[in-house]
Amino acid sequence: MLLQARKNRYMKPFGPVFDALEAAVLGMEEMTEGDPHCVDGLDIKRYMTVVIIGLMPAVAAAVLAFGPRMLAVIMVSYVFGGLVEVSFAMARKKGIHEGFLVTGLIFPLTLPPTVPLWIVAVGVAAGTLFGKEVFGGTGRNVFNPALVGRLFVTIAFPSIMTTSWQVPGSDAVTSATPLVMYKTGQTATALSHLLLGQAPGSMGEVFRIGLIAGGIFVIWTRVSEWRIPVSYLGSVAVLSALGHYALPGRVAPPLFQLFAGGLMLGAFFMATDPVTSPFTRPGKWVFGTMCGLLTVLIRGFSGYVEGVMFSIVIMNSLAPLIDHMVLKTTFRPRRPTPAGTASPAAGVACANCTCGAAAGGGKEE
Repeated sequence: MLLQARKNRYMKPFGPVFDALEAAVLGMEEMTEGDPHCVDGLDIKRYMTVVIIGLMPAVAAAVLAFGPRMLAVIMVSYVFGGLVEVSFAMARKKGIHEGFLVTGLIFPLTLPPTVPLWIVAVGVAAGTLFGKEVFGGTGRNVFNPALVGRLFVTIAFPSIMTTSWQVPGSDAVTSATPLVMYKTGQTATALSHLLLGQAPGSMGEVFRIGLIAGGIFVIWTRVSEWRIPVSYLGSVAVLSALGHYALPGRVAPPLFQLFAGGLMLGAFFMATDPVTSPFTRPGKWVFGTMCGLLTVLIRGFSGYVEGVMFSIVIMNSLAPLIDHMVLKTTFRPRRPTPAGTASPAAGVACANCTCGAAAGGGKEE
């Protein structure tokens, strides 16, 4: 049936749609035949599947806390973001990448529970368009598309995005999230309320235990790099401890900083995006540490109560520079070595990148 539809000249522009359906139902027929091959367990389908599974505890908790309307928000995100993705695929005559399935799920998790559905549509379309498609599509984007969409609606509709937060498990609406309460009155929400989803916030951030479990699962499957979450959360803990000791009225204590707001969602599922984060191992440590520094600074000293999305987007723009500096520092000009002697630089690339190859493991035949 798909083959007959593809032969119709009027259906020719929809070739990428048929390719996506055929790949989903029958699998891909394309296979590389010649050398060289690089063995890597990470591909788009596996990345998409594992990340979606890791987000399921947060999604289930959001549905229980805020009702079935959460499912409608997710569906709107997929429909309108998917329309942008399909439109550009058809215009470029390229295949449709499954990576959008992750963006379409993460974006609604960053929104307030009371957000109008039309804002969901506008935000996900803007994030997909300006955060990914204008750079050339999946794998070429500089910024995380979900965060670009979130920033767009936050700046365009500030009153809707910052003043109406539904209390989990009830119909009550409040303008005071835990971060707002601390910034205005130095009142720290109980840790148990933050962990178990009893404090208002974005739909995906209320159940922190689920986010931590999902993040550990994604790291355990080696789809995500552990260095970025560890350096991100570790730097937030250390810097907030120092800041709270010096300026307790401005900087919240470490445990509150770690479990309030969208830090867990951002550290485990957004900062670790392999396209928009550094690929060198030292670069990942720098990236995560700088994200933590910016998060603490924005939360404590700016007009915004949350700094996670701003810090990740800022560091996304610096990720290529970080990798460039790491490689420039690692690969310095060396004097020629005698014939038959291994170069001291051999294996440096694999020691500093995350391809998984053993240093010096290759041998020329």
